[in-house]
Order: sequence, then structure tokens, then C-alpha cells
Amino acid sequence: MLRYIDFADRLSGWFGKSFGWLVLLMTLGMSYEVIVRYLFNSPTPWAYELSFIMYGSLFMVGGAYTLSRGGHVRGDFIYRMWPVRVQGTIDLVLYVIFFFPGITALIFAGWKYAARSVGYGEVSASSPAGIPIYQFKSILVLAGILLFIQGIAQVFRSIIAIRTGVWHEATPDVEETEILLAQERGEELVHHPDHTHPPSGGTVR
Repeated sequence: MLRYIDFADRLSGWFGKSFGWLVLLMTLGMSYEVIVRYLFNSPTPWAYELSFIMYGSLFMVGGAYTLSRGGHVRGDFIYRMWPVRVQGTIDLVLYVIFFFPGITALIFAGWKYAARSVGYGEVSASSPAGIPIYQFKSILVLAGILLFIQGIAQVFRSIIAIRTGVWHEATPDVEETEILLAQERGEELVHHPDHTHPPSGGTVR
């Protein structure tokens, strides 16, 4: 289980960080659009597509990476007070009942959606540029597969938590700004009552 968790975390991390470079491309593209629009009165026909295609791709593919690092929003004000084994049991049940059916539906529906789009070479109808968007539709399938793979890793984490009473966390690669600022101020962060991090990655002062 630990080997699979490590594999899934690394896979999600690679895709998440690779697609993270789209932020730079979006910044450059939108900066160019602002300059030519307001200084030269010559707006581009592709800026809108650039913004929603790149941001949408980043958002979808980054979902698995965020899941691996416990970064998704969750109402854990009660959850974090439970013993780790109870947390693991709740997570395991919720993944089986809600997560996997939803992600499976996303993969199959996304495949159908993307195949139809690729079949007739769909282009955007939002501007006269006619930019191809079938590759953007294919991101739905990729995102679903990555989430499914990472979801299995999260199930294994839940099983380990139930057995050992300790959460197996991902290797840290980035730190939340809130934590860094607190460290600079010399504030001590109070972690989970059992000195483990819940899978939400949350901490409270």
C-alpha cells in the first residue's frame, strides 16, 4: 500500500506541477491582451479562449495533486476532534459511497464528450478566432483518471489510519503561506490532537 501511495502522490505531483506552468502562460497572454487592447485599441480574438482553456485545464488536472496534499476544502471543525481511526473509517466509507461513483461517471461521460468533440474537430464559438477546443475536452478524461488513481491512494491511507491510528502523509513539497507567516512571527501551530495531520492538511492555532 505504501508503494502505491508513493506512486500516486508522485504521479499527481508531476501532473499538477507541470500544468502549474500554465499560470505563467496565462499571465503573459492576458498581459499582452491588456496592452494591445487599452494602449493600441486592438484587442485579440483569442484572449478569452486562452483564459478559460488554460485555467480550466489547470483546475481539472490540479485536482488530484490537491487531493494528495489534503488541500481540498472540507468542513473539518468536528472531524478533526475525532480519533484518527474514526477519521479513517469515515473517509473510507465516503470514498466508496460518493467519491468513486462520481469520478467513474466523470471518466465515462468525459470520454464520450471528448470523443464526440475530437470526431468533428470542435472549435470555439465564443470568438471569431475559431480556436480548437477538443483537446480541452480531453482534459476531463485525464483529470478523472488521475483523481481515480489518487483516490485509491487515499483509500489506502484510510486503511492505514484505521490499522495504526496514524495518518500517512504525502512528502511535503510546498508550505502554506499561512504557516510560513506564522513561523516568521514565531507563533506555534497546534496540530491534530493525536499529533497527526488529518487528511485535510488543516492546522489550527
